[in-house]
Amino acid sequence: MTEKKFVNLPFFYISGYDVSQQDLVLDENTSRHIVTVLRMGKGERIRLTDGQGSLLTAEIIQDHKKHCSVTLLQRDFIEPAPEQITIALSLIKNTARLEWFVEKAAEMGVAAIIPMICERTEKQHFRLERMQGILVSAMLQSQQCWLPVLHNPTAFEQIVQTASQQQKFIAHCLPDEKRNLQDLINEALQTKIILIGPEGDFTKEEVDLAVRHHFSPVALGTTRLRTETAGLVAASLLRHV
Repeated sequence: MTEKKFVNLPFFYISGYDVSQQDLVLDENTSRHIVTVLRMGKGERIRLTDGQGSLLTAEIIQDHKKHCSVTLLQRDFIEPAPEQITIALSLIKNTARLEWFVEKAAEMGVAAIIPMICERTEKQHFRLERMQGILVSAMLQSQQCWLPVLHNPTAFEQIVQTASQQQKFIAHCLPDEKRNLQDLINEALQTKIILIGPEGDFTKEEVDLAVRHHFSPVALGTTRLRTETAGLVAASLLRHV
């Protein structure tokens, strides 16, 4: 069977498996979805990814709703995107808006997301497990094989002081001098990070600290954007310039 015939197969995420093995027993949730929801049976084929670049084509050999077994027919490795984009975005009050950003950033191929705690961040509660589930769903929906890295909430100062990316940006709305993000993007530099502030924006002290650590102050356009919208605009510019 050619690769083209595998394209439209149902696609699932597996975590913690040794993908070098010939046969795999899938977890209960995945098994139930395959056997009970999709009503797939022995001999039918699916695709699997470990979120680390592996793309596996498998055939069902035991259609049990709690421990469906498959045998691997084909193993491929998908190289990561050359642009490794990290978005550090302040936590926001409206959880649904933050979830929307996480979903769309994953669909766009962002490499890492850092929930950020700034001086004006109003909400610091973060449901890591739920957000991780949203990332997995978005990865599968967009047919990707790399799961974005989701960090625990991290203080602004720690992110600024430890960032090692080749290009570093901070987007803010203060009247300080800044340039348009698209004018500063260097396509030859493959690792980039941008900081997106809370609904009340960064403080002057935060911007100054970032600049001292070689972050370039940037604008994302002529209008003032919500935090999650700014994050998505930044991701789009950095990934597709």
